[in-house]
Amino acid sequence: MQAAAPKYRRVLLKISGEAFSGTETGVDVHTTEDMARQIAEVHRDGVSVAVVVGGGNIWRGKVHEEAGMDRATADYMGMLATVINALALQDALESAGVVTRVLSAISMHQVAEPYIRRRAIRHLEKGRVVIFAAGTGNPYFTTDTAAALRAVEIGADAILKATQVDGVYSADPKKDPTAVRFESLEYIEVLKRGLEVMDNTALALCMDNGLPIVVFELMRRGNIKKAIWGEPIGTIVRKAESSATPTV
Repeated sequence: MQAAAPKYRRVLLKISGEAFSGTETGVDVHTTEDMARQIAEVHRDGVSVAVVVGGGNIWRGKVHEEAGMDRATADYMGMLATVINALALQDALESAGVVTRVLSAISMHQVAEPYIRRRAIRHLEKGRVVIFAAGTGNPYFTTDTAAALRAVEIGADAILKATQVDGVYSADPKKDPTAVRFESLEYIEVLKRGLEVMDNTALALCMDNGLPIVVFELMRRGNIKKAIWGEPIGTIVRKAESSATPTV
């Protein structure tokens, strides 16, 4: 039975660029609309929602870096890709009746507001969904780090890390049939095991600020709400309340 009130009142939802592509490349309209419906549902229930989007469906900087492209240039191009995804999600959310603002860490006044922390918080206080685009605005930092940074800045209660799998596993479940899913993990345990939750910079920032990370499957409809209401889905990474516990 679902709790009467959400466990988290303000969340930072991290969505990868790949989530926007569905089974295609670029931005899939139906997939984006489905994400928007899930966000709109929790927004109507009074949850304050901010979103950080990736850009991997449009630009994979690492591939081009390996081919010899300058790292900073590749990263800036990736930041621009996140703006495209942010605008697509904004359009889908506003079609669902949710007032939305895109704040970009790279100035582009014709399409997005510049990121200003106080402005972002004010938008959230007014009941708007805020989408943070262009990462941190700096090369050499991932959108995971941007998500952790923005979550701390806006006073989020948790980061919701939306993925294509239903949590954090001891190994790649597609390659290792013996892999088990963890229900909960300590930050330090994630670092020691080298588990793929967020990059180490992002994880350290969450650990320093006691910010829990809920890793869950995005495209299973209703999961965003379940994660916010504290239902036992996916994997939660948090302070040492209990030891890492794999599912049986």
